Amino acid sequence: MLCDMFALHHDENHQARRRTPAVWRTLSRIDSGLVSLAGRLRVTGRIPAALRGRPLLLAANHIGVFDPFVLIAACRRIGCMPRFMLAGGILDAPVIGPALRASGHLRVDRGKASAVEQFAQAVEEMRTTTSPILVYPEGRISHDPGLWPERGKTGAARLALAANVPVVPISQWGAHEAVYWGTERVEGPADLVPLARSGLTAPLRRPTFRVHFGAPVDLSGIDAAQPGAAMHAHARIMRAITKGLIPLRADEPDLPRFRDPTRPTDKLSPWRP
Repeated sequence: MLCDMFALHHDENHQARRRTPAVWRTLSRIDSGLVSLAGRLRVTGRIPAALRGRPLLLAANHIGVFDPFVLIAACRRIGCMPRFMLAGGILDAPVIGPALRASGHLRVDRGKASAVEQFAQAVEEMRTTTSPILVYPEGRISHDPGLWPERGKTGAARLALAANVPVVPISQWGAHEAVYWGTERVEGPADLVPLARSGLTAPLRRPTFRVHFGAPVDLSGIDAAQPGAAMHAHARIMRAITKGLIPLRADEPDLPRFRDPTRPTDKLSPWRP
């Protein structure tokens, strides 16, 4: 039985690597090394075999600037190579931007006229792709004092309903300890000092990065054509993420032990248990 499970996992890893652009495989390997250097990665849960090799949306909570790196490493560990929906500014950045575009990540320019067309393209991509697409329903790092998920936006829910694809919630905790939030905008070297200082001490502190892949969100009974459908689906997704987060931070139910003096705490989470 164990041999069969290992063989299945090995085959899934092989298929995921075969479908993934070489540049993204290379970046993912580098990323896994970086995460191992910064702390300890603990992954629980899984993506069901029936959902592999078909359109799938992954929805994760957003707790810090380092958590995308942790998510990439966690996905790679379970044989999954997702593409992200990224802000246009990241894809336009020198050096890393071209590499991310070549890796097949999707662009989203919130608040711009092009966002409508980009959403339609994302829906079409979701319907035809064989690699999962990962999104942050919150749209930004949580400003909740306890770092529970923010209210978030309905974009991920609308995407899942329009493309008629399953949603797997991802809950994570610990990545906020690797690097400070820093600042919303980097306008000079001084803005990078908090990030650099916190990042250099992470390997000495060895935080534990916990990532849990939950059961697919039940979106049955929600008619995409009905008013309020996106809000109902969004609420189910956020509650599923929060449910998976509770055991990951059982010893930190109120406030994070790690204090980040640079992170804003001006919002309250409606999903806080």
